Amino acid sequence: MNQTQQPSDADVSHMQQKKLPFTARLIAIGGTLLIGVVFLFLPARLTLGPNWLPLAFEIVLVLPVILSHLFQRPLSAKVNRSLSFILLGGVTLALVIGVTLLISTLPHRSEAQAISLLRTGALLWIANILVFALWYWEIDGGGPIARHHAGHRAADFLFPQQASGNSVENWAPNFVDYVFLAFTGATALSPADTFPLTRPAKVLMMIEALLAMTILAVLIGRAVNIL
Repeated sequence: MNQTQQPSDADVSHMQQKKLPFTARLIAIGGTLLIGVVFLFLPARLTLGPNWLPLAFEIVLVLPVILSHLFQRPLSAKVNRSLSFILLGGVTLALVIGVTLLISTLPHRSEAQAISLLRTGALLWIANILVFALWYWEIDGGGPIARHHAGHRAADFLFPQQASGNSVENWAPNFVDYVFLAFTGATALSPADTFPLTRPAKVLMMIEALLAMTILAVLIGRAVNIL
């Protein structure tokens, strides 16, 4: 009896990545690099090392993805996921360190530094949104490639367009949709029209809300009091 040859993991990964438009991943890469740009404008005392280090770290991890596309030799799904989680771990650590260092310097802030404190708080708030937008983009449904392969069915998050089993024809969440999800989480400190369905999604939203609440209520509130 003849047996049908099954495709290898590398072949499956290659087929999936060919189907996924690179522009979708390119937007997420742009959001990733924007986090590094935000850290460039932070005071050096709020970063562990030079403030250009997060951007350099991102470029090192993003470059293989871009080069693999340019040379038409896609990385395996496993390598892509590993690079993504290493990057997410690095930028999340940088964000937590920045918020912690800012809190630790609050008692030493003078009235003349109120504007600087507001600016720094705003930058950290923006970084918080971008970092967690990337987390949501990467975990939802097993990542962008797995989501694409599964037809973008609701998995970790339920978008309004997915409420009736993708009732909107050919709709797929893009990175901007996850930025909006992170923005509402950082502003309202709760979900808006998109709901977390799994425990990892709920934990990430709680962490984002906690960091946002710290930045908005403690840091910016302190600056207003100084003014």
